[in-house]
Amino acid sequence: MASMTDHASTVRGLTGVYHADGGIRGELAYVAGKLLGRVHCGLCDVTHGPLYRKRQWDSFVAGLGVSFHLVHLNERDPAISDVSQGVTPCVIAHTDTGPILVLDAQQVDAANGDVETFADLLRDALTRHALSLPTGHDK
Repeated sequence: MASMTDHASTVRGLTGVYHADGGIRGELAYVAGKLLGRVHCGLCDVTHGPLYRKRQWDSFVAGLGVSFHLVHLNERDPAISDVSQGVTPCVIAHTDTGPILVLDAQQVDAANGDVETFADLLRDALTRHALSLPTGHDK
């Protein structure tokens, strides 16, 4: 009997798109907006604490077996922009057939800033989309 991963497309990389612009101006605008309660980025909450990137995030990414790039709205290439338009923050899987949106803003927000919960949500999403991480890294 064939397993689901026999028919799954392999993920070659992942991109997370923040719901904020990058650069000093963009970062300052996000911080000010967050402090005033006007902006929110669930992916920022997963990857960063109050001042620095979370060690737990770095450990999670190191164990994936594929690269996980993080980009801001103003740093997206055209292919990522097309897939992520209107759904940021989000996560996109890169496959041999092209980029696939696997987590939208609502799904990223469901992690409530917790890396472990985010990891579970991502694994579930990959399974739903019949996508697998390279052998040995999809458990």
